[in-house]
Amino acid sequence: MTRVRRGYIARRRRTKIRLFASTFIGAHSRLTRTTTQQKMRALVSSHRDKGRQKRDFRRLWITRINAVTRENRVFYSYSRLIHNLYKRQLLLNRKILAQIAISNKNCLYMISNKIIK
Repeated sequence: MTRVRRGYIARRRRTKIRLFASTFIGAHSRLTRTTTQQKMRALVSSHRDKGRQKRDFRRLWITRINAVTRENRVFYSYSRLIHNLYKRQLLLNRKILAQIAISNKNCLYMISNKIIK
């Protein structure tokens, strides 16, 4: 029987997987089977943690806003601030409010005074 030269497709697929897993440690970056398993696991984790990251950042922003609003200048809590923002139809999301709270507390104080009046 004559010798058959295999194509380059399988090698190209393995090279692509190896490039993805090049930063993994040990056999996870060298052996093809474990590399594919680790690639699947990494992709599952990244997909799951995208939603978790959004939740974590929202919690962080809420904590920052609440910490600044409970200081001496603003006399009410985070929930009242957000409620009054919605009542006055001021469209500021929590990310922007948290940035304002960190960088310029006086600006947040002015916003809260405008809401109350």
